[in-house]
Amino acid sequence: MNLLMHMCCGPCSCYPLKKLRFDGIEPTGYFFNPNIHPYQEWDERLQNARKFAELMEMKFIADETYAMRDFLKKALPAEGTKKGRCCMCYTWRLEQAAKYAAEHGFDSFTSTLFYSIYQQHDLMRSVAQRFAKEYGVSFYYEDFRIGWQEGIDRSKELGLYRQSYCGCVFSEEERYSRALRKIQRKENKEKKRLRLMA
Repeated sequence: MNLLMHMCCGPCSCYPLKKLRFDGIEPTGYFFNPNIHPYQEWDERLQNARKFAELMEMKFIADETYAMRDFLKKALPAEGTKKGRCCMCYTWRLEQAAKYAAEHGFDSFTSTLFYSIYQQHDLMRSVAQRFAKEYGVSFYYEDFRIGWQEGIDRSKELGLYRQSYCGCVFSEEERYSRALRKIQRKENKEKKRLRLMA
């Protein structure tokens, strides 16, 4: 299988690569993450994805365009929609992976996004399957979440940079803003109260 593996970062690639190799598949890593903010964070993740690929002797391709403005143009209108900015972000990255795979002779693609216990797994899977059909490549599905802790331990052993938020400016704010977390807790409490009253 000639598999393109979209990589969101180095640490999230540890378990997927191990599992794929165990199954006899040698992927090519592909870094495309226009969502990551600020530039220093994007560059740190790019360099660590490259470092991981070198340590693991895995082929590696990177789109080295820092596209924060393009991300914001897409993310801000998506903020108020039902599916929201995360769906937009999954869609953009998974479509690009499928498109790149189709245009460069790969017969299938996957993503390390399917390793994260924090992402919307079923939504990402349906998005990836849609683009597989559109671009005429196979989507290689595997639920890599089973190796969550193993991947964390391995990334620490390798000395990879480990990030504390998903990457975008919105998730950075949600991670670090105490005021925003306080508002979100209040909103969640109110939603719960209304559900109990219904």
